[in-house]
Amino acid sequence: MSGLYIHIPFCKSRCLYCGFYSTTRGDTAGQYVDALCGELKLRKCYINEPPHTIYIGGGTPSQLPLPLLRRLFDAIDTSQAEEITMECNPDDITPEFAKAISHLPINRISMGAQTFSDARLRFLCRRHKAADVTCAVTRLRQAGIRNISIDLMYGFPGETIDEWQADIYAALSLEVEHLSAYCLSFEEGTPLHTMLMQGRVKENDEETCRAMYETLTDRLTSAGYEHYEISNFAHQGYRSRHNSGYWQSVPYMGIGAAAHSFNINSRQWNVADIDTYIDSIEHNTVPAEREELDIPTRYNDTVMLSLRTCEGIDLDAVRQDFGHSYATLCLRQAATYIDNGLLEHVANRLRLTRRGLFVSDMIMSDLMDA
Repeated sequence: MSGLYIHIPFCKSRCLYCGFYSTTRGDTAGQYVDALCGELKLRKCYINEPPHTIYIGGGTPSQLPLPLLRRLFDAIDTSQAEEITMECNPDDITPEFAKAISHLPINRISMGAQTFSDARLRFLCRRHKAADVTCAVTRLRQAGIRNISIDLMYGFPGETIDEWQADIYAALSLEVEHLSAYCLSFEEGTPLHTMLMQGRVKENDEETCRAMYETLTDRLTSAGYEHYEISNFAHQGYRSRHNSGYWQSVPYMGIGAAAHSFNINSRQWNVADIDTYIDSIEHNTVPAEREELDIPTRYNDTVMLSLRTCEGIDLDAVRQDFGHSYATLCLRQAATYIDNGLLEHVANRLRLTRRGLFVSDMIMSDLMDA
């Protein structure tokens, strides 16, 4: 199994909270797609098999003109791909756009709804309105797209539990196959973090955010969604296969400016600058830094990624991949959390309990090989 990630950095405007590499310079889109096709050729032996999942993320991939999107797909080997996801902004999904992408190999759409409050959308500097999400889902259904995911955010400054519940109910009414929900983060380097440092906004308190997360879990599981990863919920058979590959340490190749790649023994990341990226590919060079992964690093990655999922850490796999000593270490460091009801040890797996989910970062850190 393997995955392919393609980064499309173009955005019409920047959102307040976003820390991903993006640019509003849409005039370079043609050159950039040529460079993506060039990188695919340069790195065709990176994984040595066609990808089983493909994810086109950003940025805002739905800002890419359709002729360029078609050109990109002409360069991708989709012969083995079971899931091909494209991120879209809700207001980009016109009837014409929905019909056009239905003729491409894309079989899954991920949309950043974030909230169904127009006031909170304006606060985030999102360019769509709440009503656009409903229209987008309807248009995608009419075009034959049967696998739709939406992203939500909670923990806005001053947001109440009742307001968050209204967002959850609005999301459930769309009957999408997959939902992701994240607490609003004030990532350093973003305009939102600057506002926080200047005292122009205040973070919602931890107790309220925890109550929001518990409300989310209750409502979505009651509605039949499987809580299969800390921030992700899916109907039966609709887990994100691509993202699940990340959590299971499946090799993947990342194409484009700022894209990351992983092949078990190393990881690498492309330069986060569109001009440097395009120029390097034109000169048949992939502008990337590389890190070789030793056993402790690979073990720590396994702990961090596996504990995010409902399956948890497979101790038999740890023993096989890293040796008996690491399985023993993992169990020893987990003992206190098992006793405190934050972890459970079932069928030779370590899994977060519901109480453990909210303090997962602390648990992951303590289970790692220092």
